[in-house]
Amino acid sequence: MDNCKLVTKDNKLISASYSLGIPEQRIIFLAIVVAREQEKLIDARGVLQIHASSYQEQFKVEKHTSYDALKSATRGLFDAYFEYDDIHKQTGKPVHHLVNWVQKISYIDTAGMIELQFTDDVIPLITRLSEQYTEYDLKQVSELQSEYAIRLYELIMQWKSVGKTNKIATDDLRKKLGVKPEQYKEMHNFKARVLDHAKKQINEHTDITADYVQHKTGRVITGFTFTFKQKKAPEPIAKDDAFIKMTDSQVKTFSAKLAALPELGSNAPIGKSTAEFAAIIANDLVDKNKQAQYMPYLAKLDYHPKKYKA
Repeated sequence: MDNCKLVTKDNKLISASYSLGIPEQRIIFLAIVVAREQEKLIDARGVLQIHASSYQEQFKVEKHTSYDALKSATRGLFDAYFEYDDIHKQTGKPVHHLVNWVQKISYIDTAGMIELQFTDDVIPLITRLSEQYTEYDLKQVSELQSEYAIRLYELIMQWKSVGKTNKIATDDLRKKLGVKPEQYKEMHNFKARVLDHAKKQINEHTDITADYVQHKTGRVITGFTFTFKQKKAPEPIAKDDAFIKMTDSQVKTFSAKLAALPELGSNAPIGKSTAEFAAIIANDLVDKNKQAQYMPYLAKLDYHPKKYKA
């Protein structure tokens, strides 16, 4: 079982507006996890190392993809910044901050590694120095393939104890999700390409089921409220000494589904098609010595069998 890797962000950062691609967001996640794992909170000059192997393992991608992601994200993160509103400490007046993510970032090609230093203002926003923070397990966003889905999940998690967000104005939501002004200007495009796509990924790959309600002023949609509920945790399918007696139909159905899972793709023999890989899995599912390796993935596919002693 994977160890829980917690991503912790101050709610100011959760609610901030920024546009980051998937590789950049994932590297920020890994950097936060590395920072948390250090014995002492990192200082503003602390150097964090992110390895391609960690990226590959966490996000279930090929080795070359992890190297490419680190290399491309180096430039992206150096140029990136986020914006958020706060109250100015000295004057008590509203203030709008623009903050760069990193002050230095280096890519060591032959080592497949990034070294980065967060800027001074980022450190307190990721080290739980505030009472207002949001925390979740990194694995919940590891399979999301949309930058909008990642951001929407984070925004929703800010309201985890309530199960429902406040109304978020449409323009504000676009900024928080990182939708650029020139993108998806028509509401039907914004809903289809951003909200509905993000919602679908969240419902398929995370621990919650989400939906939204739109608010109108006349005929104009002016905001959205997101509702969500926690999924029921799947029960363990079998113990080490248990064997599942599957029907021929179940073997056929679930071997095809297992062969299509991205996290099992690296197990497929080189040169074999998905159908050929499914046939190999089908044989394993009726083999009492090989079936156990598929138990966690069958649980993910919502298979609930009866158990038999082998």
